[in-house]
Amino acid sequence: MVIESATPVRDDVRLGQFIQGLATRTLAQVAEEARLDGESLKDIVDRYEIDFAWHVLGCERTRDAVLTLLESRLGGPVDDAQRAWVQSMLEAAALGQPSDSLMSFDNDVADQLLHLWTTGMAASAV
Repeated sequence: MVIESATPVRDDVRLGQFIQGLATRTLAQVAEEARLDGESLKDIVDRYEIDFAWHVLGCERTRDAVLTLLESRLGGPVDDAQRAWVQSMLEAAALGQPSDSLMSFDNDVADQLLHLWTTGMAASAV
């Protein structure tokens, strides 16, 4: 599916939707899962590639995954405005995370942002 190549406007509503949709857990929740599974915290962190949510959202690996998916959906290269939109959404989401919020690198951040991209473009067209 090819999506529109213009850049949607970043707004607080879409940013809030993005943040609410992130699969995060607290350190206490991860520790409880580890206890129930008989694993150490190191074991569960290694197995699921868990890190602080602000770090996962702010790292190059996540940004590159989003840009790669966007490029694929656009059917061409991402321009500077589109790159800036992705970066700003990830940075704002990272800043909005509590310090004890954790998430796995194995997540659907790229798909969520592309969904917001599509709904942002539809809203802009109205």
